[in-house]
Amino acid sequence: MDNVTGSDEDWLNDGLDSTGSGSELWVSGVDYIAGWREAQEAADRLNRALLAVGFELSAVRAVASTDEDGHGVVRLAGWPGAVERLAQLLESARGDGDAA
Repeated sequence: MDNVTGSDEDWLNDGLDSTGSGSELWVSGVDYIAGWREAQEAADRLNRALLAVGFELSAVRAVASTDEDGHGVVRLAGWPGAVERLAQLLESARGDGDAA
C-alpha cells in the first residue's frame, strides 16, 4: 500500500472539506509540485499510521497541500469524534493523559 491519501477525485469528496483558505490561489512561477510531493509523502506516512491504529480514512486523514509560497503543508481533516479519539490516543502516548 504505497499511496493512502487517495488518488481519484471521488475519494476526496466523501464529506470532509479538506481544502484550506486560499487553496485556489496560484502564483505564476512558484513550484507547487515539489512542495506538494514532500507533503504527499508525509501525509501517506501519517495515513498509514492512522490505519495501523484502527482509524478509517473516511473519518480522519492527512491531506497534502501547499501554501501560497509552494511549501508543502499537511492538513488533518476529520470528523470531530475521530479527531477526539486521535487526541486521546496521542495524550495516552505521552503517558500522563494531560493535554500539552
